[in-house]
Amino acid sequence: MVLILGGAGAGKKEYARSLGFTDADFSTDVSDGKPVLYDLETIVRDVDVPFDALLKKKLILCREVGSGVIPLDRSEREWREAVGRLCCALAKEATAVVRVVCGIPTVLKGKLPCISD
Repeated sequence: MVLILGGAGAGKKEYARSLGFTDADFSTDVSDGKPVLYDLETIVRDVDVPFDALLKKKLILCREVGSGVIPLDRSEREWREAVGRLCCALAKEATAVVRVVCGIPTVLKGKLPCISD
């Protein structure tokens, strides 16, 4: 599994497409058979995410939510904490972790995946 992180509009989906995945491969449903899960941060807000099911995905895309102004609302802070901790756990298990900024992928762990991976 490869974890791809980045801000909103940073180019995460475009990077995933450059690896050979198509729009038909993307899903926001953890339990379906599609190889790419995106909007992990939104999924965490709505449901309890089964960690083992996440590990079966080829790519997981998550928007960075921990930077910036700390929300006053407790539930928003708890959500950001949950997303951050889940990403830490996923990063530990991932073969690669890539941060995308301005469409440019930067390796945080492992090596840049390529289409054959």
